[in-house]
Amino acid sequence: MTASRVLALEALRRIEDDGAYANLLLPALLAECDLSGPDRRFVTDLVYGTTRMRRACDALVDRFVSTPPDAATRRLLRLGAYQLAFAGVPSHAAVSGTVDCAPKRTRGFVNAVLRRVASTPMKWPDDPTRLSYPSWIHRRVLDELGVDDGVATLERMNTAPPVSTRIDGYIQDLASQWVAAAVGARTGERILDLCAGPGGKATAMAATGATVMGVDRSFARAGLVRGNAERLGSVVPVVAADGCSPPFLEESFDRVLVDAPCSGLGALRRRADARWRIRESDVAELARLQGRLIEAAARLVRPGGVLVYSVCTLTAAESIEHSFPAGFVSVGAPGDDSIPALEGPWRSFGTAHRLLPHESDTDGMVILRYRRLT
Repeated sequence: MTASRVLALEALRRIEDDGAYANLLLPALLAECDLSGPDRRFVTDLVYGTTRMRRACDALVDRFVSTPPDAATRRLLRLGAYQLAFAGVPSHAAVSGTVDCAPKRTRGFVNAVLRRVASTPMKWPDDPTRLSYPSWIHRRVLDELGVDDGVATLERMNTAPPVSTRIDGYIQDLASQWVAAAVGARTGERILDLCAGPGGKATAMAATGATVMGVDRSFARAGLVRGNAERLGSVVPVVAADGCSPPFLEESFDRVLVDAPCSGLGALRRRADARWRIRESDVAELARLQGRLIEAAARLVRPGGVLVYSVCTLTAAESIEHSFPAGFVSVGAPGDDSIPALEGPWRSFGTAHRLLPHESDTDGMVILRYRRLT
């Protein structure tokens, strides 16, 4: 397993030092290696797990370190601590396998520290450290959900997500599949996906027989929409444009989906490094962007049409605190057959509905659905 740990350390170096995204980097690294299936799964667990549990791993190690180690040694210690505390690797294998990856000058130090970690029970200083989140995320999630649901959600987002595959072979979290279905696209309708990359929701809606167009500000993400549509045999024209100033006539779509850029606080299990990138100030900044997207999208909905807004986060600031334009009314209440009923264990959340990861075993998600009257 030495080769697996060496590859995991290289991935961690690029994530921590170069700012690489774990979910993009690791598949590329694994594609270039000749590791067996079990070894690939081991590398995946080491990289995602050590990244998620970075704060907890540091706390496990720092009890036995008097001088902060250099970055490379810190990575080795984190990797070893993750195996010992969270990955279920036998102590002797976790310690010896990690020490084998160390340069000669630090092997004795790494060995001594990891042996102490293996043999000394941990008393966590606080819950954010135990759960391995920045303190502001821990506080924000508990403020939004309450202590019981908040802790359960944070714990679930420390586990590997399940793999959900649509009938057409596209891999997509169930929460995102449920959002696409909740738009209610129908044959012959004109649908706009205003923040379409990478194309999962757009292709799902196109499968209903609706005419779906996509917009994404990023040329790269617009390219992903096109590529995914072509691979699935779907027709989804896509435009690289700013969703706040979309190049379409007003009132020209039957339904518009705004799956808005957000803090991603409901999808942290899938994005292992995101918890260390996002800042608390980003929530307010993203909420302002979301408000502009809602205003732009509303102008494109025909009278009688539907505007659907979704975010893979849990915060009120990015969902129910948004004001929708005059002339729009919330739809989808129990007994309302004008739009599909929501699938999955959605909870009522003001005028919205919210999925909690520990209940649905999906990404956390909030959805609001509005109909334009005039």
